[in-house]
Amino acid sequence: WDATYERELQTFQDIGDTGEIWFGEESMVRIIRWLEKHKVPLDSSVLDIGTGNGVLLVELAKSGYMNLTGIDYSPSAIQLSEKVKEKEGMSNIKLKVEDFLAPSAELSGFDICIDKGTFDAVSLDPSDAVGKRELYVGSLCRVLKPEGFFLITSCNWTKEELLNEFREGFEILEELPTPKFCFGGRTGNSVTALVFQRK
Repeated sequence: WDATYERELQTFQDIGDTGEIWFGEESMVRIIRWLEKHKVPLDSSVLDIGTGNGVLLVELAKSGYMNLTGIDYSPSAIQLSEKVKEKEGMSNIKLKVEDFLAPSAELSGFDICIDKGTFDAVSLDPSDAVGKRELYVGSLCRVLKPEGFFLITSCNWTKEELLNEFREGFEILEELPTPKFCFGGRTGNSVTALVFQRK
């Protein structure tokens, strides 16, 4: 990931391109619409897990959200998101290098946690993916307040699989609509987007 974000950082410095928006812009719109529809207060504390280039946080700030934090374990990703934040003039976004599987003590008390592809990346780790998924769920329980919302977008997991992964400590509130495709007479989704609430 460091090499990827180093390339994206160089590209941003060269031509101002912020790089890949995981799952496309519609995934950000889907998250923001849900927050607005449910009248989530603009001063709610939001954590973007695996923020990458930080573009989701910029869009949240443009929508009026004020208490925004992005973490990524890649220092290059945080450097890139700092540059994107500066370019957009969003001084209220906090960014830090942080491994979500071993979060620092000050990373706690969030009203909302958002994941677009980070759980997918953790799940693909060739060394002890099952153990790392368990660490992820444990970390989520530590950083998200009781009754807090967890919005996850995944291309690796179905709704049923995610319900199973997050059964300890979370309940499903809603499945967000995502693009459908049809193949061989069966209909499916290329992406799953769910909203959980911490018990």
